[in-house]
Amino acid sequence: MPLATTTSPEIPGIPTSQTPHGAKSQAAAAIGAGNAPLPEAEISAFEEAHGIDLPVEYRSFVAQAGNGPAGPGHGLMPLVASPRQAGGEEWAMDDEWEHDRLPGRLAAYFPLTEPLPGRINTPADALTRGTLMVADQGCGMYVRLILNGPRAGEVWQIDPDWGGFVPVSAGFRAWYTEWLQGPQIRSAPSGPSFLC
Repeated sequence: MPLATTTSPEIPGIPTSQTPHGAKSQAAAAIGAGNAPLPEAEISAFEEAHGIDLPVEYRSFVAQAGNGPAGPGHGLMPLVASPRQAGGEEWAMDDEWEHDRLPGRLAAYFPLTEPLPGRINTPADALTRGTLMVADQGCGMYVRLILNGPRAGEVWQIDPDWGGFVPVSAGFRAWYTEWLQGPQIRSAPSGPSFLC
């Protein structure tokens, strides 16, 4: 029997064939927990201001599902609004988010053609040009969407201390869907918690 290819009304832009029972309600809750979808005019203005074309899967997600809804790690980063709109303490992701939006950075050519596993001795700034941080995994690890070059559209994770800079998914849709289908922490364990 062929897989369904219709789009789920609960998960905009993600085919129902990729959402097992349980994932749909999780996705609806995740999407509802984030910012509203961006109008086409805002997405186009962002692309024009940065001299880029966002990968189609990510672009449609931001337009249909939301501008930074819940997701892996500390959630998806918003495309056009600062991750911390309200006051409060500053996090490393704030600087990373702002750094991505420096003139010419997103339009720069992505320098890697192959994964870079293991400890990284090159400054992360030199490796992440031409990428957009889409999620903060904590402890200096970020998930980045490749914007140009032969790897455009792929999702990579950078962990400069131990894991290197390596692909984690062939595309945004597959990466987000994998998170939806994966096990989720339902309650905090007892005792001290240390995630890094």
